[in-house]
Amino acid sequence: MAIRLIVTISAAPGKGAELAQAYKARCAEVMQESGCEQFELFQSVVNPDKLAILERWKDAGSLEAHARVQNERPPVRPDLRVGGTEREDYLYNRTR
Repeated sequence: MAIRLIVTISAAPGKGAELAQAYKARCAEVMQESGCEQFELFQSVVNPDKLAILERWKDAGSLEAHARVQNERPPVRPDLRVGGTEREDYLYNRTR
């Protein structure tokens, strides 16, 4: 069953647009991974320094493989972020 992740990220004050740009290449790279159905970054219109990544993975195995690859990647511009990320995982059941 597909898994949906919602990951929120806080940019350093005034750096939301720059952080979003820095994630552009990472999103394209992750979309090439086996089992990745979505990996997109969104920037809040209310607070431009708040970003969210919406991910959808084919199954738990695909997500686990992504986690192994992700651990080997350098972080995306850590100087543009404050704090850690928050992650919520959901089983993806299409309702429409």
